Amino acid sequence: MIKKILFILFALLLTIYLAFVVIFLNPKAKAEEKCSNLSIDIVCSSETSYLDETQMKMFLNKTNLNPVGKKQSAIDVASIEKTLEENKLIKKAEVYKTVNGTVRIKIYQRTPVLRVIAGRDYYIDNEGEVMPVPAYFAAYVPVATGNIKEEYAKKQLFPFVLFLQKNKFWNSQIEQINITPNLDVELIPRVGNHQIILGKIENYEENLDKLKLFYEKGLNKVGWNRYSIINLKYKNQIVCTKRE
Repeated sequence: MIKKILFILFALLLTIYLAFVVIFLNPKAKAEEKCSNLSIDIVCSSETSYLDETQMKMFLNKTNLNPVGKKQSAIDVASIEKTLEENKLIKKAEVYKTVNGTVRIKIYQRTPVLRVIAGRDYYIDNEGEVMPVPAYFAAYVPVATGNIKEEYAKKQLFPFVLFLQKNKFWNSQIEQINITPNLDVELIPRVGNHQIILGKIENYEENLDKLKLFYEKGLNKVGWNRYSIINLKYKNQIVCTKRE
């Protein structure tokens, strides 16, 4: 009796093993298997959540790249990755197949650090690249206006904004950047009803150090709204215009 039971168990296990070999280890059978599910994971911070799974599925449907229902052999993961990465909102895409018939997509969003509104409206991301403004989304980043060409935004404003972002005080203080026709930098702070004329962007570290010292030694004593303009463009001096 025990031998009979053992024989039946052995036969059952052998059948399961053979089925596994045929289904999962047989390349031909695997190639004929259809994708039964699509999993999309979007990597972003809470401040940059402007893409979602529904949008990505709509995009894949529009480009005829949605793998669901297609044979594994007909699913080109490299093509899906390439098409997704052509979207300027996406930094990187990873696509792979699993043994259970699911296709998994991992999407890394771009992270905006500066918004430029000068003739056209766009963001500069944290790698210094231009990205479009997503629909129904506004990032909490400094806004730059005025005489700004794209090359200036990428090469000059981008390092300046990274410096502001890494400095706790300036990151919370500077709200808007304006570039004048002669390429002087004007700043609008969040605290204090005044305009800051920083001068040429190349001198921003020296001039911001000078401004912070003036905040600590001057405005903290006379009041932050006493002056309408604080001009830092002249070497070794600060020129202030009193509010009328």
